[in-house]
Order: sequence, then C-alpha cells, then structure tokens
Amino acid sequence: MSTHISKTVAGCFAMLRQLRSVRRSLSRDSFTRLVVALVLSRLDYCNGVLAALPANQLNRLQSVLHAAARLIYGASRRDHVKPLLRRLHWLSVPERVEFKLCVLTYRCVHGLGPDYFSSEFTRVSDLRPRQRLCLASTAALIVRATRHCTLATDRAFPVIGARLWNSLPEPDDITTATSLLTFRHKLNTFLFR
Repeated sequence: MSTHISKTVAGCFAMLRQLRSVRRSLSRDSFTRLVVALVLSRLDYCNGVLAALPANQLNRLQSVLHAAARLIYGASRRDHVKPLLRRLHWLSVPERVEFKLCVLTYRCVHGLGPDYFSSEFTRVSDLRPRQRLCLASTAALIVRATRHCTLATDRAFPVIGARLWNSLPEPDDITTATSLLTFRHKLNTFLFR
C-alpha cells in the first residue's frame, strides 16, 4: 500500500499547488468546494482498503488534509490545524476510512449492498444457539474467525466491517437507524465528536 499512498499523496499535493494560484480569485466557500471536489475526492477514493494500516502510512494522507485546510484559510505551516479542520467539519483520515466501511456494512446488513458482501454478514440474533445471549438483543454482527493472525486476513472487509459495526455505541442508536441518510448523519456526528 506504500506505493498507492505515495502516488495519492503526490497527486493531491500537485493539485493543491495548482489550486494555490486561483485561491485569491474565488470566495472561500467556492474555493472550499473546489478543494473538496479535486483533492478530498482523491483521498476518499477506495480508501476502504486503507483499513488497519499503520499510523505512519495514514499520517502521510493526513498531511494532505492538513495542507488543504491551511490553504483554504491561508494559514501558515506554524498555525495549529485542528481548529481549521473543526471549522471545515472534516474527519481525519482514519475516521474517513471507518466512516466508509461502516456505511458499506450498513448497506450490506440492510440488503442495499452487493450480494457477495451481504451474504458475508450474520447478526448474532439470527443464529439459533446464540439467541439467548445478551448480544442477541443488539444489532451486533458475528465477527468471522481468521485462521492466521496476519494483517491481510484481519483487513478483509467481512472481518473489519463486523468489528467496526460492533464497536459503534448502542445508546446512540446508530446501528438501528431506519434509513441510510439517518445512519450517515449519526455516524458522522459520532466520529466527529
């Protein structure tokens, strides 16, 4: 994944350098939309494959997000970037990956996703021997056991999707949302907090 991340980071920084020349010609709102369309869309494209990668790899992508926020507000490299990201209401890169995987898991659990993924998820309450467990009253999913404890098997979508789904808090009713739009809104609010 190192090569993929390097190419993504290089492409995003090249786009940011080009956008820097038109920053003063546009309003902040228009420029923010342009950055989201041209830079953040590259960061978000296929970012589900970045799940469970080491932090040093994800930090390289996070640096693109920081540079984009600084460019939008005209801040220097010495300025702290957290308030800018909060003002833009942007999730960090690991949270963006988690958001995408949780949304795809929601779609699969509710029959809106591809069949080849939907068949990989089973609720605890759907298995007869486990219906008496405390988890059966929740929306918990069964996490498939992996034979070898390797990074590749633990990053498989059915495994990581079920783990992320089960890690979502029950009291917030995120997993029991009735529509995809409601789920996305609640999940985004939870991850942003």
